[in-house]
Amino acid sequence: MLSADPRGEGTRPFRIAGVYEPTPDPSRFTAKRLEARMHLPDLLALTADSDEAGAADSVGAINIVLKDAGDVDAFARELGARAPGVSVVRATAGDDEHFLIIERFHVAISAVTLIGSTAFLLALMVIRADERREVAGLLLLLGVRRRRILAQALLEGLCIAAAGAVFGVLFAVLTQGAVNAFFQWRYDTSLIFVRVTPAIAARCVALALPLGVMAGLLASWTLLRRPVLDLLRR
Repeated sequence: MLSADPRGEGTRPFRIAGVYEPTPDPSRFTAKRLEARMHLPDLLALTADSDEAGAADSVGAINIVLKDAGDVDAFARELGARAPGVSVVRATAGDDEHFLIIERFHVAISAVTLIGSTAFLLALMVIRADERREVAGLLLLLGVRRRRILAQALLEGLCIAAAGAVFGVLFAVLTQGAVNAFFQWRYDTSLIFVRVTPAIAARCVALALPLGVMAGLLASWTLLRRPVLDLLRR
């Protein structure tokens, strides 16, 4: 029994022909959605104002999907010429305010994560360099150039950054299914919340490797600038 009146008056019986899953909408995934698809004559008969003549023969808006999205302007001009009282409005989901907010939130989280991980990696490299203070001093006394020691530190930082990047990508790939399953169950939706693509993985590795090299270089350079006797603690 359906009614267009909030009080439930004027109900009409309908037969349920099937059950469908609504199209996932990121801007409405937290809202309770009670929807029903009806044949247009039945919908007009249910919602039309009986006191207004011709109400059942008029509609306020029609959604049209074009085969070629580039024909929107030509379609609007042709429709405007044939029906002067009809206006065409482009509807694009990508321009929705919700998507812009989500994108900015992702950028902010990414920036905070990148800064925090870089600081952690730099602290790790500084600790490792300080532990090798005496070794670096002995190598300098034996005639090993500072450039060679720096190259070794750079290689070590590169290996640590590469290992961390690969571990992070593998961890995200292995856990994305569990994250999606939990939030899909929590919000009763079929939206995909996490998806690790090859482009995202390549971007993570491309950012991690230069940061690892810079952290290793900075930590070793601050150590090798000291005099040899200070490195040997003499």
